[in-house]
Amino acid sequence: MSTEPTVQREGRQIHSTDHDALANLLGDLVVGRETHLNAEGFVVRADQVEEALGRLKQQAGFDHLSSVTAQEYGDRFESIYHLKKYADPTQEVSVVVPTRHDDPRSQSGSAVFDTANWHEREAYDLMGIRYDDHPDLRRILLPETWQGHPLRQDYDKEQPQVVTFREHANPLKEDHREDDSDTMFINVGPHHPATHGVLHLKTVLDGETVADVEPDIGYLHRCEEQMCEQSTYRHQIMPYPDRWDYTANMTNEWAYARAAEDLADLDVPEYAQVLRTLGVELSRMTGHFLALGTFALDVYGDFTAIFQYAFRDREIAQNILEDLTGQRMMYNYFRLGGVAWDVPEPSEEFYEKVRDFLDELPAKLEEYHNLVTGNEIFQIRCIDTGVLEPEVAKSYGVTGPVARGSGVDYDLRRDDPYGYYPELDWDVVTEDGCDNYSRVLVRMQEVEESAKIVGQCIDLLEDWPDDERTLQSNVPRTLKPDPDTETYKAVEAAKGELGIYIRSDGTDTPARFKIRSPCFSNLQALPEMSNGEYIPDLIASLGSLDIVLGSVDR
Repeated sequence: MSTEPTVQREGRQIHSTDHDALANLLGDLVVGRETHLNAEGFVVRADQVEEALGRLKQQAGFDHLSSVTAQEYGDRFESIYHLKKYADPTQEVSVVVPTRHDDPRSQSGSAVFDTANWHEREAYDLMGIRYDDHPDLRRILLPETWQGHPLRQDYDKEQPQVVTFREHANPLKEDHREDDSDTMFINVGPHHPATHGVLHLKTVLDGETVADVEPDIGYLHRCEEQMCEQSTYRHQIMPYPDRWDYTANMTNEWAYARAAEDLADLDVPEYAQVLRTLGVELSRMTGHFLALGTFALDVYGDFTAIFQYAFRDREIAQNILEDLTGQRMMYNYFRLGGVAWDVPEPSEEFYEKVRDFLDELPAKLEEYHNLVTGNEIFQIRCIDTGVLEPEVAKSYGVTGPVARGSGVDYDLRRDDPYGYYPELDWDVVTEDGCDNYSRVLVRMQEVEESAKIVGQCIDLLEDWPDDERTLQSNVPRTLKPDPDTETYKAVEAAKGELGIYIRSDGTDTPARFKIRSPCFSNLQALPEMSNGEYIPDLIASLGSLDIVLGSVDR
């Protein structure tokens, strides 16, 4: 180990993408070029979006649409399609689509990527951009009766939301039957916790078979992006990320840190990287424990045994995180350029507490396999239900354990390395069953891999020289990144790819702050998993997605 504190850059990757070849591939579709910190941006005409995305997907292999960011300038609106490759997410490209300010309208990309469907609906809902040829351009987070688009610069937040009496009519009409129909409409939700949050599933049944299901979201929308745009980079934004996925939330802090540190060209000390990795993997374990317990509750209603067992072990991990951060849920442990503080004193007691937890874990995981994965009822409910084929998962932008349960070998900790992960010994877990059972197996095995990572971090921290325990790099008191600097960076959260897009305007607050939620894209695939199956399978499939509505709605 060196005698001087070393730093590790988390931002600029050296990409092998041949941008000139991509420019030739897109040809006359391109009307301009931009350079974002994470990727080259190709500006295309608003009526050629489908063709541009199709060429990049089919001929250049960009098969992962991570996110769609909509934003407003003084003279135009703009949609940015953030493209990657599942085989190598360090190869990135952005498709930038400007539109007129007085009539923001462009072609939809949903014919090429299914995931564009919901992302474009969100852009329409909050920014007012219309996407021609979109299969279902409706509001997605706000009610249809909402007046205006809240992320527009001229939005009047004081205006009353007044609609006609007819539009205020009670949507829960009396039961009625149509003579020519054999189906039944049923509302699942938005009660909680049976739908893993305030989620409403509009479900059409043909007998006991799901003919169609439409997730209705937006009940927990809290304007997180807008609040971040009104907060300073250095101090005020970091408390917000813990509130997105609040079951495994320290990864959220890293997503913001990675984007902001790239934007402001900040270094992170190596010792702080180890502490970050330790905290995030413990947080991942708390999320997976909760996912297992609630899923068992969904599948066969076992609260007293499995749910309580899972919560027992989640509590132990949370106790450790409380020792490290001082909080049980809203940790606020990350700082731009490092972390808030070191492990608690006496450190030997902290290390021993973590090792005791890790030593007891194998026996507890074996107990889970006996109670859960080896249970005949559980197997009948989960094997060959909620099937999501790999190519379908990719088209919807599915990531995390849901994608890896379909055999998609994609994990940003390995494939787009950050933190201390490249220096540690661990494996990416995949299963090829593509069903509810495989997704449970992936999460349980990922707990084992997280335990391996945590154990190695503890060994490193214990042996680290005292004079090299640098917690933060030298970060300016006020951060004002250069104007019109743009970046999209992502981390591997417990639910999948959690990405942040930021555009700076030269001030100490972002001009645009976009959250790419893994739960948002994963939930969009629910109809693919559930249509044609029984309604109990729908509940199991929903549980297997492990969504958190704080992350879906933001």
